[in-house]
Amino acid sequence: MKFTKMQGLGNDYVYVNCFQEKIENPSELAIKVSDRHFGIGADGLILIGPSKVADFEMAMYNADGSRGEMCGNGIRCVAKYVYDYGLTDQTHISVETLGGIKYLDLTVKDGKVSMVKVDMGCPVLSAKEIPILSENDRVVNEGIEVDGVEYRMTGVSMGNPHAVVFVEDVEGLEIEKTGPLFENHERFPKRINTEFIKVVDRKTVEMRVWERGSGETLACGTGACATVVACVLNGLTDETVTVKLRGGDLLIHWDKESDHVFMTGPAEVVFDGEWC
Repeated sequence: MKFTKMQGLGNDYVYVNCFQEKIENPSELAIKVSDRHFGIGADGLILIGPSKVADFEMAMYNADGSRGEMCGNGIRCVAKYVYDYGLTDQTHISVETLGGIKYLDLTVKDGKVSMVKVDMGCPVLSAKEIPILSENDRVVNEGIEVDGVEYRMTGVSMGNPHAVVFVEDVEGLEIEKTGPLFENHERFPKRINTEFIKVVDRKTVEMRVWERGSGETLACGTGACATVVACVLNGLTDETVTVKLRGGDLLIHWDKESDHVFMTGPAEVVFDGEWC
């Protein structure tokens, strides 16, 4: 099986061209290739294939083999792959995901994609649809007790579920301890991705993320989008924000008129290889 390892702000995945390759058990393969000691090393596996409703389909699997709805950093890499490897010559494409069809604009420099802007669609704020167990229709600045500590969270789905939690110190956070407790909390029926956020100013936030099925990652595109929506809902930032992640920066804009969230960031190839 031929593959390409790619990363968006350090959020790395193994990509397989399913126009050419056939994968029998993607969940099992995701676990094997993601292992950073005995495998290729990645946050998961992403399969690129044909779609009946869009230009391409992206099937994403986390490092634990579970199927994910969407990955913002991953989909930017999909856009770079299909252009750089000759599957399309278009700079505006559509990609089918479990989180819906996403539309992407590609910036090409010297014949290669350097930046990708993704229309991530409308944020889902209904607690039932995210889903988060709550007595309220929306979860905005709502209390949650985790390991005896009271946190305030805001729930947003960007095709996958997020709980955004504001903290005073992201660097000193014991995320390896706290992250799994949020992920598997009884209030999240499908588990949860958790963003821990420090607001720097009206246009800048710092973020660490614990992704369900993968643990802490260097970046999470859908999480950055959910974060900006949560910041605006809580009156903490403007609608265009630079989100500073451990792997780099993403520019996120929530267009309140259209209710669409736009994410702009890089995508890079790490290497090509063959899995035997």
